[in-house]
Amino acid sequence: MNPESNTTQTYHVLPGPKMGLVTPEYLEQVAALAKKHGIPFLKLTGAQRIAIAGHSKESAEAIWKEMGQEQGPSKPVGIHYIQACPGEKWCKYGKRDSLALGKKIEKALMDIPLPAKTKVGISGCAMNCCECYIRDIGIFALKKGWTLIFGGNGGGVPRIGDVIQEGLTDDEVIALARKCLEFYASNARKMERTGRLMRRTPIEALQDFISGNSSE
Repeated sequence: MNPESNTTQTYHVLPGPKMGLVTPEYLEQVAALAKKHGIPFLKLTGAQRIAIAGHSKESAEAIWKEMGQEQGPSKPVGIHYIQACPGEKWCKYGKRDSLALGKKIEKALMDIPLPAKTKVGISGCAMNCCECYIRDIGIFALKKGWTLIFGGNGGGVPRIGDVIQEGLTDDEVIALARKCLEFYASNARKMERTGRLMRRTPIEALQDFISGNSSE
């Protein structure tokens, strides 16, 4: 596949994989569909997903249907994706199971309506392969438990997120992440990312909200 063989800039992200996990069967299906529809360019995205490019609208609709989806992707307003490293099961540096936590977070938080797209990064150790300090919600593991980061951004106006709490269990970090997202939903402007919100918001306001001392 030659990305220069077609100058069309349109692309869609295929359904799955979640957190970058793929099976041989999934890859075989993607390869077969790409060949069938003459897709010139497949790209692994920073979100650990597969993007197809250089296609017609009709081809995109057919591919999504053949992948078991009724329609193509729409830009989400809420958690945009969950990025996770291999974690303790598959990496010698891992302290906790980041993939298992990612599945729990997907189930618990993915459908919460939010002001803008929200990215989640989960790293199984302090080396932070998933760049947790520049994610809207960042979570990384130490021996004593999970550390939660909130309000990071790696875009045009980067921001290092705030450390909210350390030494958390799976259930505790999910509950705390939910509180941070509730604060975000209540205080952000339309299409305002968490990093911009926290640039103009004292961290004490978030801490008061989490502790239940907020006047809201």
